[in-house]
Amino acid sequence: MLPLQFGMPGGPELVIIGLIFLIVPFALAYWVYNDAEKRGKDNAAFWAIAVGGLTFLTFFGGFLALAVYFWDRD
Repeated sequence: MLPLQFGMPGGPELVIIGLIFLIVPFALAYWVYNDAEKRGKDNAAFWAIAVGGLTFLTFFGGFLALAVYFWDRD
């Protein structure tokens, strides 16, 4: 048997990018939920799911939902 000498092309970079695309949605959803709870919003879970879910599905769609949340929260 021959040992793997070259590894997977782009392996560590793909892992880092993948982690970013997993961590950012959860972090944004957590922040939005805590912020909405502090402001006394009844629909805090909805905003957290909307921002986190859209960030996970379409990265820039989540930032659009975050902008709508900022506009709506005052």
